[in-house]
Amino acid sequence: MVLGLASLVLFAGLPAAAHPQQASPPDQAAQDSYWRRFALGFGASILAHESAHILSALVMGFHPHIAFDKGRPTVYSGIDSDKQPDKQFIFSAAGLTTQALINEAILDIPHSRGGAIERGILAGGIGTTLFYITIGRNGSVSDISVMARTGSLSKTQLSLIFGGFSAIHAWRITRHPEYEHFFVAPTGNGAVIGFRY
Repeated sequence: MVLGLASLVLFAGLPAAAHPQQASPPDQAAQDSYWRRFALGFGASILAHESAHILSALVMGFHPHIAFDKGRPTVYSGIDSDKQPDKQFIFSAAGLTTQALINEAILDIPHSRGGAIERGILAGGIGTTLFYITIGRNGSVSDISVMARTGSLSKTQLSLIFGGFSAIHAWRITRHPEYEHFFVAPTGNGAVIGFRY
C-alpha cells in the first residue's frame, strides 16, 4: 500500500509531454532563474520543517540542539522520550505536519497560482514526506520511526496518514491548470523539462 501511495505521489507530479515550438534556442537566463526560485521554495519548505521541530521543543520548554547522526545534521529535541513520550511525539510530528499545513494553505487560499517558489514549496513538502514514508522511515532518528516508538501508531499507519495527505496534495496539484507541467520551466519557445545531463 505504501508503494502504491509513493507511486501516486511520484507520478502525479510528472510533466505532461510539452511540444516546443520551432525557432530560436530557449532563453537560458530565464530558465536558470526559474530553477533557482524553485530551489529557493524547496529549501524554504525544508527550513519550515526543521524550524517547526525547534519551535515545538522551545514552546514545550525544552532546549533543542543540532548535532550529527552518522554524518547528517539532525535536530534533537532535548526531551527524554522515555519519561515524556507524548512530548517527543509532538516534536517529531511537527515538521511533517507543518509542511502539510503549508501545502494545504497554498492549495486552499485563493491567490495567483503557479509561481516557481510556490511550486518548490509544494514539491518540498511532498518530497520530504515521500522520503520519510519510504527510505527514511527506518532510520534511528527518522520522524516516522520516533513517532512509532513514542506513540500508539505503527510506522505503516503513520506512513499512510502522512503519505495520504501528500497524495491528496499531489492529486489536487494536477487539478489546477496553473500547475500544469509541474516540473517544466517556461521559456520563450515553449517549455523545457528541468533535468539536464
